[in-house]
Amino acid sequence: MIEAMIPTASDAGQAPSRPKILVVDDTPAISSLLEAMLDDLYEVKIANSGSEALELVRWPPAPDLILMDVMMPGMDGYQVCRELKKKSEFAHVPVLFVTAKSETADEQMGFEAGGVDYIIKPFSMQIIRARVHTHLSLKAANDALRYQAQHLEEVVAKRTRELVTIQDVTIMALANLAEARKAESPNYVRRTQHYVRAIARKLSENPKFSEVLNVKFIDTLFRATPLHDIGKVGIPDKILLKPGKLTPEEFEIMKTHVTLGRDALEAAQMALGTEAEFLTVAKAITYSHQEKWDGSGYPDGISGNAIPLSARIVTVALVYNALVSRRIYREPLPHAQAIEMVKMASGKHFDPDVVDAFMAIQENVQAISVAFPDSEEDFRKKLKFTAAAGV
Repeated sequence: MIEAMIPTASDAGQAPSRPKILVVDDTPAISSLLEAMLDDLYEVKIANSGSEALELVRWPPAPDLILMDVMMPGMDGYQVCRELKKKSEFAHVPVLFVTAKSETADEQMGFEAGGVDYIIKPFSMQIIRARVHTHLSLKAANDALRYQAQHLEEVVAKRTRELVTIQDVTIMALANLAEARKAESPNYVRRTQHYVRAIARKLSENPKFSEVLNVKFIDTLFRATPLHDIGKVGIPDKILLKPGKLTPEEFEIMKTHVTLGRDALEAAQMALGTEAEFLTVAKAITYSHQEKWDGSGYPDGISGNAIPLSARIVTVALVYNALVSRRIYREPLPHAQAIEMVKMASGKHFDPDVVDAFMAIQENVQAISVAFPDSEEDFRKKLKFTAAAGV
């Protein structure tokens, strides 16, 4: 099978494709001798110095194997080999030293420089041809393995992208289902996602959070955010869509949406049979985004750093988004007023560090609002939906 990887004859109607050998030697007689030994099987090029060899390899096609003298003026063979191995495109090209230097230390230097073989002059045609064939066979095998590994990586990467896309589509479908029950615009979810990511990126510059808020976690947070209100699917319309203030009894029912959402995600995680980070983050957001920094939130009334960081970030984004969004019972608040309200709630409703990060990206936040607006059509649909629900 290896032999098939080293073409030595042409197929019918096609020009032969032969491995390319570069001979590097400053003695013309040696170069000519090596060329005569090999040119019936291989395409041979000659370089008379190390610098010429480095210039020649720059021009495609690259050699499949190099026969390298050691003692040459200017750069010796060891130096040339080391320079070649620094370049990724030549790192896998086998270099065979052909030299009169016969000491063990010389041979050791050759292998340390990156050579794969060490042939001592004088040499025989049989030895040269056998060593060349062996190392071309090994290179062909290694190239095939490397190609297969690269192909496998590409297949895995493609499949991973497909799975992430499927996951994201599923998440958005579930999130839009929950938002549709509240007659929200699809852009409401997108805005929240982008607010969350912008806050998290800024907060990651704070040494207190830089280790946790790495690129991977922020990406997970971005994708998990749309599920924050998934539990509202289980809240009756007469409560979920009520435009006025809820009664104490109604509010207690409304509060159960965080538990309903957490339990749904918990069931999904148990069915999956693994502690997937995405579902862990989604559960934390879903269950704890109504908690407040001062402990006055729900469902558990926890406070401060006991509230998951993911939920503390999402809470700020959600409140700001709600303030600047149009509601049936009020017009959207101006950006400056909403910002001021978030600032005033620092240390009470919100984590002060998260608010500081939010305040530092006010222009970015406003740009996100502009990029994902709610349309008049969205608002009319909201009115019709609410009326149809009998609210």
